[in-house]
Amino acid sequence: MSRAVQRCMSDIESYRDLFVWQKSMDLAVRCYRAAQALPQSEQSVLGYQIRKSSVSIPSNVAEGHSRHSTPYYIQHLWTAHASGAELETQVEIGRRVNLFTGLQAEALIRDAEEVGRMINGLVRSLERSEHERGGRRGARMG
Repeated sequence: MSRAVQRCMSDIESYRDLFVWQKSMDLAVRCYRAAQALPQSEQSVLGYQIRKSSVSIPSNVAEGHSRHSTPYYIQHLWTAHASGAELETQVEIGRRVNLFTGLQAEALIRDAEEVGRMINGLVRSLERSEHERGGRRGARMG
């Protein structure tokens, strides 16, 4: 691992310092607002699902980081990634039934895809670090 990456990773004191958490929080807020603007008849169905999946992304990033175990962290990151795919699907459904404009849906999906790529990169980095440390099961992060 390069010195720059090691230095950057050592600057992470909290999940709040993670760029992926920050970006996923922004996405969750935008999704929450978009869901609130849906018709009342959709609030308990699609609106609820969009809020739930979007909130799940930063929540799982935070929970995984707070476990202080690389394997558990990675597991939670994959759960966050899956919630992103779920969110993309729900937004696409909203677009197809004309609850979201094409521009609204494209922006939310694009941002969800970006967060997904960031999660993929973080998982790869953690797996490399785990491999370099010898892959000790349940190894503590830090």
